[in-house]
Amino acid sequence: MSSETTPQRAPRDGRINLRATSRQESLLRQAAAATDRSLTDFILDSAVTQAERVLTDRRWFVLDDEKWQEFQRLLETPVRDMPKLAKLLSEASPFTEHDD
Repeated sequence: MSSETTPQRAPRDGRINLRATSRQESLLRQAAAATDRSLTDFILDSAVTQAERVLTDRRWFVLDDEKWQEFQRLLETPVRDMPKLAKLLSEASPFTEHDD
């Protein structure tokens, strides 16, 4: 028997009820089985990962007065001329569909 302790997981005291089509449920069950996880763990991990991605650039941040002034100065500084970038942005995207 190992002397290491297993980290305790926070109790799951919240409840989320989902309705899904048969196809969605089947797909989720297959993916959970493919990753050797329970359906609940798979859905929660996937949903939490997506939620973190969505919220990543919407985080609250706090600055002291000095850093706030510097931040404001940087926002108000005119952008420098970048001819190569302007040229690149004026060209057609290779990913745009063309009617050839």
